[in-house]
Amino acid sequence: MDFLKEAVLIEVGPRDGLQNEKNFIPTEVKKAFIHKLKQAGFKEMELTSFVSPKWVPQMKDAAEIVGSCLDNRRNFVLAPNQKGIERVMETDCRAVAVFVGVSDSFNKKNINKSTRESMDELKPLIGQLKEKGYFVRACISTSFYCPYEGKISEEAVLELCREFAEAGVDELSVADTIGMAVPSESYSLFSKIKANLPDTLLTAHFHDTRKMALANIYAALQAGITRFDTSAGGLGGCPFAPGATGNVATEDVAYMLERMGVHTGIDLDTLVEAVDLVAPHLSRTIETGYYRLSKAE
Repeated sequence: MDFLKEAVLIEVGPRDGLQNEKNFIPTEVKKAFIHKLKQAGFKEMELTSFVSPKWVPQMKDAAEIVGSCLDNRRNFVLAPNQKGIERVMETDCRAVAVFVGVSDSFNKKNINKSTRESMDELKPLIGQLKEKGYFVRACISTSFYCPYEGKISEEAVLELCREFAEAGVDELSVADTIGMAVPSESYSLFSKIKANLPDTLLTAHFHDTRKMALANIYAALQAGITRFDTSAGGLGGCPFAPGATGNVATEDVAYMLERMGVHTGIDLDTLVEAVDLVAPHLSRTIETGYYRLSKAE
């Protein structure tokens, strides 16, 4: 096993993890959660999203979160459209995440636009962001399977990745949105993206619906990927992807990588403390492997 000796975990729990939580998490709890995660060693984090509170009430405190939680690390804010990006530009945040699904059906369920319509809207916005010096990450949903269309072709994913890269994004976060990929598919797709776009930061984003996420991360490592989106406590899911459970748990990924000799810079004890802060406010119990065992000791 010949892996690079370091990997970057991008913590997405405060946004992707909490956005669909049924209980509204008090703003002060979110702030404490974010600050404790930063104490655990994360250098990159997705803080919140500027979306309509009507559709995502959990994110209605986005401006306050950004105002209290920015520092000199890379702090992402999700902004799906022009209005969201305009709101980001009213803050001091300098890193923006946009998203689109490879699958037309998923995209229409999610934001009521086809993939083509989304790209036509996003590309000039990406240009504006880059002109103003923002870091831009593109999150690509349904990169392996779609709950409505089934298997997604690798060429369709590659074409969308190329289009984003040509538009000037700094990073591609390629997601197994419904957690249906297997390691051979993870290795194949990420090997091809890396070969085609060697100058673009590549991040793998796996959901653990079928308990394949750690195996898929291992396969992505073999393909040369060293950046992974993870969510403390395995929080998350997607309302437009029936059956999709949470993101892969940060604590499980960090434990696996550290045991393999791949340094993440994450302190697991502090990470567990961060999950402890938010756990009492959730509508479900945290049952990820490392977290559950840490409570049993």
